[in-house]
Amino acid sequence: MAEEKNAKKNNKRNNKNGETKLTRREFLSFGGGFIAGFAVGAGISRLGGGGAPAAPASFAEIMEQRGLTQQDAIAALKTYTPGGKYDEFIMFASGGHSGQVLVIGVPSMRLYKVIAVFTPEPWQGYGYGLKETHEVLKGGYNGIRPLSWGDTHHPEISRTNAEFDGEWLFINDKANGRAAVISLKDFETKQIVKVPNTQTVHGGCFATPNTEYVAIVSQYATPWDPEKGGYIPGETYVELTEENYKKYFRGTYTFLAFDRKRGRFDLSKSFQIELPPYTQDLVAVGWGPSDGLAFCNSFNTELAVGGVLKGKPPLEIGMSQNDFDYLHVILWKKAEQYVKEGGGEVINGIRVIRLKEAVKEGLIYFVPEPKSPHGCDITPNGDYVCVSGKLDPVVTVYSVEKIKRAIEEKKFEKKDPYGVPVLKFDEVVEAQIEVGLGPLHTEFDDKGYAYTSLFIDNAVARWKLGPPYNEDGWKVVERIPINYNVGHLATPESNSPTPKGKYLVSLNKWSIERFPLVGPLHPQNFQLIDISGERMQLLYDMPIGLGEPHYAKIISIEKLKPLDVYPAGTDPLTFQPHPKAIQQGQERIERKQENGKWVTEIYATLIRSTITPDIMKAKVGDIVRIYLTNVEYTRDATHGFCIAEYNINASLEPGETGTIEFVADKPGVYAIYCTEFCSPLHLEMAGWLVIEP
Repeated sequence: MAEEKNAKKNNKRNNKNGETKLTRREFLSFGGGFIAGFAVGAGISRLGGGGAPAAPASFAEIMEQRGLTQQDAIAALKTYTPGGKYDEFIMFASGGHSGQVLVIGVPSMRLYKVIAVFTPEPWQGYGYGLKETHEVLKGGYNGIRPLSWGDTHHPEISRTNAEFDGEWLFINDKANGRAAVISLKDFETKQIVKVPNTQTVHGGCFATPNTEYVAIVSQYATPWDPEKGGYIPGETYVELTEENYKKYFRGTYTFLAFDRKRGRFDLSKSFQIELPPYTQDLVAVGWGPSDGLAFCNSFNTELAVGGVLKGKPPLEIGMSQNDFDYLHVILWKKAEQYVKEGGGEVINGIRVIRLKEAVKEGLIYFVPEPKSPHGCDITPNGDYVCVSGKLDPVVTVYSVEKIKRAIEEKKFEKKDPYGVPVLKFDEVVEAQIEVGLGPLHTEFDDKGYAYTSLFIDNAVARWKLGPPYNEDGWKVVERIPINYNVGHLATPESNSPTPKGKYLVSLNKWSIERFPLVGPLHPQNFQLIDISGERMQLLYDMPIGLGEPHYAKIISIEKLKPLDVYPAGTDPLTFQPHPKAIQQGQERIERKQENGKWVTEIYATLIRSTITPDIMKAKVGDIVRIYLTNVEYTRDATHGFCIAEYNINASLEPGETGTIEFVADKPGVYAIYCTEFCSPLHLEMAGWLVIEP
């Protein structure tokens, strides 16, 4: 009787969200056989079986002690992934101001790795010792100064027949106009390139259906040389006036040719299309009916430049006057053929199709889109483009077939100030769905639903796609509140022909009241949502404390085929044998002259728990090159290599060979040691660098 009264009492307790706490009877009813099995195990434990400690009497008591609800318990069971069992999906999320990429499991939401990309990272020895990583970082040098950070925004996974294939990852650096190539064999950056004639890149990356190119579009317009065209950082200067902005500032839509065999961008085979000085935004490249077409949206068709101190409206007002901006439609395959036939001109190392050429050749068209748009997303069949206007409560759905027909039949309402034909809005729109306030970005599942983030409403709207996905489509069916100010969303393999559904991750800008206070700078928040059922359910909050992530791509884990260890003596940049790799017993120190300078070369091996040689000698003024080979063959047997006082730390995974190079500019005896705990005698894995006067 007492227990029944307590159960009724517990059943009346509600938490602040209005959720009813779970009674023992309710928990047993939804836990069923799982609880019964646990009870048997607990009984054995109490009888001394296996010597395990006694388990709590019931899950209900644990939930009571922690103040958990039935919804909490269900969410926990849906996300819990025991050690030794793997997630179903892997999410690659931009690291924002950190300049890196985050690798996160779904549904566990465990952070597995931070991939070093645009920013030096000491644990991985990226930019802190290994010459090979310094060379990667130098690849994006803008000619003005070394760059030690990036603002990563939009990751993309390589594709085969428009499907994610799990071989390569690409990411942009908005702040410095760069793009990077990451191999998913070892989850390491292989190349960084500066996008020519461009300052900032926000739209992209997005691969063409077979990763022939990676499309990337500028954000803020860049001053171009009034006579030669193009932009050279630190050299090109154009006085900022409203008139000069219209005449000499430009954007770029870039197709970076990707050599899949080498795993590198090839600027000699890449091309750009010059764009008007609107502020271009997100990019997408089509497949199926939209194969050969590429898109991006834009804002600031007002051509505002600001000038608050001179009595002009601030940019946020000046850029938001027009009721419509322009969806850009690029016929990229037609442009590719035009370039192959000699069209365009080489400007600063890349072939550029000038704007007048692009218009004349029928390579670029505009479509009116609701003001200040952000999302630009292609439905699974490749048949529709969905655009959200930040200052308009609707998602506008454009039919690809209608766009192609309107181009063919020249159904233009006007030309923009630069001569680009503008298609008639009513001729190309399929539907408009009122989803809520502040729509930004749309993702898709495998059941014909679309999901749009609502920045102002702090919610995600779920809506039905129309035919051929649903006969009764183009309508909102559900909204789920999120916390707070969502930007992008990510669902598994969305923006591809076969999205996988099941989960949605809401990438939220604010995390008020979701986590303990850690100072005025709050973490960002990823919220995992179950979208597999009739109603969406919030499962998990994941704090992100290293920057403001913007977007993510999620792929089935089975598509990833990473290496366990490198083959012995591998150069990770090429996956080929390193020319300076050695085996145990071949360690040596050699001193010679090169171009009138003394060079000390040290061939060393790393193995638990020995650095060989453990005394490395050189003379003041020598160029010192240390060729390090990790001769381990055991999975996860990574070794670090630190030189005290020299700001050097390298990380070498099993089988890897790398190079450390520096000038021995000060005499002394400096400790060297392994920075990665590798064995019981880890602290003894040490030695000395002796720089003789």
